[in-house]
Amino acid sequence: MEDNKLKDEIEAVLKQNAKTAFEVSELSDELGYHGSEAFKLIVQELARLEREEKALVTESGKFTVNPKSLKPQGTFHANQKGFGFVDFDENESDAFIAPDYTLHAMNGDTVEIEIIKPAEPGSDRGPQGKVTNILEHNYSQVVGEFVQTGDDNGYYGQIHLKDKKLLNYKFYVTEVGLKPTAGEVVTAEITEFPNDDHPEAMVGIAKQVIGSVDDPGIDILQIVYAHDIPAQFPEDVLQEADAIPDHVLDSELNGREDVTDQNLVTIDGEASKDLDDAVTAWKLPNGNFHLGVHIADVSHYVKPGSLLDEEAYKRGTSVYLTDRVIPMLPRRLSNGICSLNEGVIRLCMSCEMEITPAGNVVKHRIHPSFMRSKARMTYTAVNQILEAKDPKTMAEYSELVPMFETMGELHKILHKHRKQRGAIDFDDREAEIIVDEKGHPTDIKLRVRGTAEKMIESFMLAANETVAQHYSEKHAPFIYRVHETPDAERVKKFFEFLTAFGINVKGDPAKLKPKMLQNVLKKVAGKPEEAVVSVMMLRSLKQARYADQSLGHFGLGAEFYTHFTSPIRRYPDTTVHRLIHYYEDNGINKESKAKFGGGLLEEIADHSSKCERRSVDAERDTDSMKKAEYMADHIGEEFDATVSSVLKFGMFIELPNTVEGLVHISRMKDDYYEYVEKFLALVGRRTKRTYKIGQSVRVKVVGADPAQSTVDFDIVDPEKTPTSDLLPKQSHGRGNGNRNRRNGNGNNHRRNHNGGGNRNHSSGSNHQRNGRSQNNSHRSH
Repeated sequence: MEDNKLKDEIEAVLKQNAKTAFEVSELSDELGYHGSEAFKLIVQELARLEREEKALVTESGKFTVNPKSLKPQGTFHANQKGFGFVDFDENESDAFIAPDYTLHAMNGDTVEIEIIKPAEPGSDRGPQGKVTNILEHNYSQVVGEFVQTGDDNGYYGQIHLKDKKLLNYKFYVTEVGLKPTAGEVVTAEITEFPNDDHPEAMVGIAKQVIGSVDDPGIDILQIVYAHDIPAQFPEDVLQEADAIPDHVLDSELNGREDVTDQNLVTIDGEASKDLDDAVTAWKLPNGNFHLGVHIADVSHYVKPGSLLDEEAYKRGTSVYLTDRVIPMLPRRLSNGICSLNEGVIRLCMSCEMEITPAGNVVKHRIHPSFMRSKARMTYTAVNQILEAKDPKTMAEYSELVPMFETMGELHKILHKHRKQRGAIDFDDREAEIIVDEKGHPTDIKLRVRGTAEKMIESFMLAANETVAQHYSEKHAPFIYRVHETPDAERVKKFFEFLTAFGINVKGDPAKLKPKMLQNVLKKVAGKPEEAVVSVMMLRSLKQARYADQSLGHFGLGAEFYTHFTSPIRRYPDTTVHRLIHYYEDNGINKESKAKFGGGLLEEIADHSSKCERRSVDAERDTDSMKKAEYMADHIGEEFDATVSSVLKFGMFIELPNTVEGLVHISRMKDDYYEYVEKFLALVGRRTKRTYKIGQSVRVKVVGADPAQSTVDFDIVDPEKTPTSDLLPKQSHGRGNGNRNRRNGNGNNHRRNHNGGGNRNHSSGSNHQRNGRSQNNSHRSH
């Protein structure tokens, strides 16, 4: 073990965990060095780091990084032209990194930078910097088709990369390790990243063949592997799952409340097989409502430290893609003993609430129980009862109809209560991509959320809030789902964006309340710009995440919130159940706070948030690819559509089925178009034809590339486009417009089409999750 190497490793750990103080033994574990000799060396190097003022010793004798030694760190966002940006401080503009100063960092790498030119006061230009160190590479492996060409530079072959962010790079496969044959789709470990010797290439070792390029479904499987999502369960994990009985044992009922006498039902989509929530409701003599939310007790079967637990933690969440589900738990659990199937005893965790006609929870109990579902209901059937009053369906479920009517009444109360406190309802259109047996998309349909879907959302929200408030007020270590108040500068820009639609928001962006945004959505409800305003609003908000502190949920207008209701498919929910069990058995005291208050829950929260983002990215990439594949069958066809965003290089167009594509400015040949940023519009210099967000247009499909997930449109009948006087008076017509057209080159098209456009679209899209919308609170809020 070289001392300098050890010192660098210790310094790297301290820097990457700048908010953490370590015992020497904890550093030893983190580094993977054990034994008395290693311990002595670590202590010696820590003393050196302290002398060099790179480390500090806390009052409790722990070691942490010296803040003075920290250079700004952040994520590198690459541009195909070679430069990039680093978001290193939420209170500062991103640092611009010129091509010569990137240190060959790749998109998504965590980097350390040096500011070489601060931002100029009063300017909208951010600081300029240079990358001084790549702390963590975003990519550790790649996936793609193996090819052998005459351009392999002496290597065994190449991998054809489809990842949009890696299109500028070649990937060479060495002779070491697996030797795939042409046409096989493989994963490969990166052993050499871009450097001075090969700035636009990586080198690596082929690790696994996942199929042939012609296999049905291999396109989605490539996305799964590209995002490093575990696609198969290890054999020992499956064996551990198989060892669990397929029925509840009598001994497992001890200490649990019997709720089998209640009319408990599950309500899910027709295709759902992992039924993790059951509900019941009735009116109380005092005029209040009883709401029971009973959730599958996954934590009883997935024990801490077990192989099942380690695998579930690694996955973090189930991933729902177009034609498949990659579950967090083996199907023996998710579809079997943990699923609240009709007519069988199941273990659950119950949250029972008493709710007033005003929507306030005045009493509650959270406890382990066991249940038996009276009926496996579908959204369709419940909507037939509550909306259509269908005689046949009502007769089939006559015993349960009064309960469903009570549920419908309670849902209206809860929804009104949320609206009154400012909860934001976003445009919840979601697309279902229909594929054939080969995985080829044959249709894209919009799903409509009925009363039943919204009702279950209301009930899960109520349970999640109640559980969060209960443990927050008891000051117990816990996991929360948080959505912090948006950054004032982003909100200010969003308010400025709204002026293009004649909407002026009263109020201070620095003191934003959810009701202010709710009022914005009211003003655009039913108007063409409603969808894009929802998307832009979402982009101005922070990302919901998991945390070990109760920071509230801005979008829901909720002071307390957690995820309690989906433990089959989300690891944080399983952890919440585990905590409830522990506090039930051991109480909330110094010992329990010491057990869970030392960073364990923070680590679970951070990891789960990363897994969630990984899942969302894979879903987005899959949807974009399948939508482009679907549109490839419709080249030359015309559609009525809406302008969803306008940029210097063109405009993105969204079809009613949520497919989005680009009209590149180079294809707008009827005039020279200038971008008017203030109004987010493209205006023809000669004709004054004007395109703005939310505007209705007729387009023709002129191109679709599933490999790059892009769709290209042309405007049909541009002479029918409305005109305006939005061009600034000092504009110099032909030259500016022509420059815009020239600057919108092919690279710009692909870069922005793959980046900005998909980002815009996906921000507002909702992905179908096994028959229940991701937009439902217990799945995504």
